[in-house]
Amino acid sequence: MVNAARRAIESLYTGRCTVIEYRKIKKANKSTGFEEVTVIENQPCRLSHSRVTKANETESATEITQTPKVFLPPELQIKPGSKLVITQNGRTTEFKNSGEPAVYSTHQEIMLELFKGWT
Repeated sequence: MVNAARRAIESLYTGRCTVIEYRKIKKANKSTGFEEVTVIENQPCRLSHSRVTKANETESATEITQTPKVFLPPELQIKPGSKLVITQNGRTTEFKNSGEPAVYSTHQEIMLELFKGWT
């Protein structure tokens, strides 16, 4: 039954994801530096957005926040803080993995935020 449920979820994957980590390296001059390392490339995924409405006590417009989330196979290991470059519906956006994934037997869900640089 898990296989059928997993196939059903994966049939919704219309995006592609590349996962990049920022790793410490030793340079030729023995100093320490950092570089981007692609650890997963062209992985099928599904990008989803939920909207959260925050009511303010002002007379201005209600604030709406969009929360992106990506669905991926459960066996993938994606470290918190990784950069995820997702292409879906003809658009490519860079995100940052904002924490630990919720892992289920059929998939994993990772909350994202827009990538603004390595911190």
